Amino acid sequence: MPKPSSELVLVQVQKGCAVLCVHQNPMALEAFADGNSDKVHTDVLTKAREDCYKARDAFYACLEKECDKKPTEIASVGLLYPVECKQSRDQFVKQCRSSWVKHFDRQYCQNKRVQRLLDDNASRRGV
Repeated sequence: MPKPSSELVLVQVQKGCAVLCVHQNPMALEAFADGNSDKVHTDVLTKAREDCYKARDAFYACLEKECDKKPTEIASVGLLYPVECKQSRDQFVKQCRSSWVKHFDRQYCQNKRVQRLLDDNASRRGV
């Protein structure tokens, strides 16, 4: 049975004392726990990723199109969206891993926050 891969990670150096932690690869741990290291995670294969990206793009396109509507639905990481985008959101959640959905939601919110800050600064400069 294969052992899970791990690597040592330097966490903190304080007063000449280094603290090391073992960082284990979660995929290796999952395979080790199942006893089946040959398992293929089909949701990360090219076709599944492309389907995920298409669903993601459709959802965020809906958000941009329906931005004048009142957001009533709650997604992950505090993202709000209008009910008109619920179907595309459900497809997005169905097609992608939950960790990917959270990542894309965070990324979208961060990009919107940065864009808002840039737009605010441009208006303050009189541009």
